[in-house]
Amino acid sequence: MDTRDPPAVAVVDAETPGNVGTIARAMKNFGFEDLLLVDPPELDPDGEAYGFAGHARDDILPNATELSFDDLVENYHTIGCTAVTNEDDEHHVRFPYSTPAELAERLPTVDAPTVLVFGRERVGLTNEELSRIDEICSIPASAEYPALNLGQAATITLYELRSLALADGDTQLPDKTRVRAPEPLLERLYDQWGDLLAELNHPEEKREKTMRMIRRVYGRADPTEGEVNTFLGLLRRATERPDLQESDERSDR
Repeated sequence: MDTRDPPAVAVVDAETPGNVGTIARAMKNFGFEDLLLVDPPELDPDGEAYGFAGHARDDILPNATELSFDDLVENYHTIGCTAVTNEDDEHHVRFPYSTPAELAERLPTVDAPTVLVFGRERVGLTNEELSRIDEICSIPASAEYPALNLGQAATITLYELRSLALADGDTQLPDKTRVRAPEPLLERLYDQWGDLLAELNHPEEKREKTMRMIRRVYGRADPTEGEVNTFLGLLRRATERPDLQESDERSDR
């Protein structure tokens, strides 16, 4: 991860305290810390902003900085988030644009303090505001209904940009490479498959190709140790052919 600070998050003229709290919570979820507020509503510690913020009520929300839009554009590399873009480069206010995923790849190269700017719940950022912003970000969505509410848009954007704020080991997810079954156990599984093919009289000239296919399937699946042991048990049982053993026992009676 780049050593620069993650982008700040700015909310311009939010209409409801609850949306500010929701954005603060999303910031906490994905490792962002610096919340900037332009013309915010009153954020009562006993009101819905703090109620919606979850654990962000302890740090992100009370530490938010209130500033003017002028201060925002003068001191940051600004990225305006909007659902509505222009169709082509005939109009530059809302074009060109980047998706959040594209920003995640490019922003580490921007050597300046950056801020993601979200607008109002109903109308977003105005054309006048966007004309003063450095670049545009837009979430790909259905052409029939691309508008997301403010909390949704911020959550999706911050999720896509989480690599700018969280290192690989900073999430609650386990390391997949550590839970993959060890190679010796997988080799035992392949040997057991080979024994089963022989027991089933699978055509000998096809066994090498079949084993290669089986190895590729498990190789893509990254099975866990528990999963491989379960398959081993099933394959051993199948190789022993309990159906034939029961038939032999009945014929001996």
